[in-house]
Amino acid sequence: MTKLTIVAFDGIRFDLDVTEGSTVMENAVRNSVPGIEAECGGACACATCHVYVDDAWVEKAGPPAPMEEDMLDFAYDVRPSSRLSCQIKLTPALDGLVVHVPERQA
Repeated sequence: MTKLTIVAFDGIRFDLDVTEGSTVMENAVRNSVPGIEAECGGACACATCHVYVDDAWVEKAGPPAPMEEDMLDFAYDVRPSSRLSCQIKLTPALDGLVVHVPERQA
C-alpha cells in the first residue's frame, strides 16, 4: 500500500493507505475529504479538485501537463505548487505524498 496524506483547509489530516495507480482525487472522494468537489469525475475538465502539493513533494509530483495547466486558470488562488488532484497518479515514487486542500474551489 502507498501512503497519502491530504490536509483539509481546516488542518484536519487524512492519512490514507491507497492503491498504487489510483489518483489523489479518487482517494479524496472515497474518503469524503472536504473541499474536493471533483465535479467532472476526474476528466481534467474542471478545477474543483485543485490541491497544493506540499513543498517537500513538488519536484517528485512534477509539473502540471499542458491541459491541466489550462484548467488551473479556472482554480481559486493558484500557486506554483498547484495541481489538479485528478491528474496525480500515485506511484511508488509518491509513497508518502502530502497535499493541501485550498480554502475553496473555483
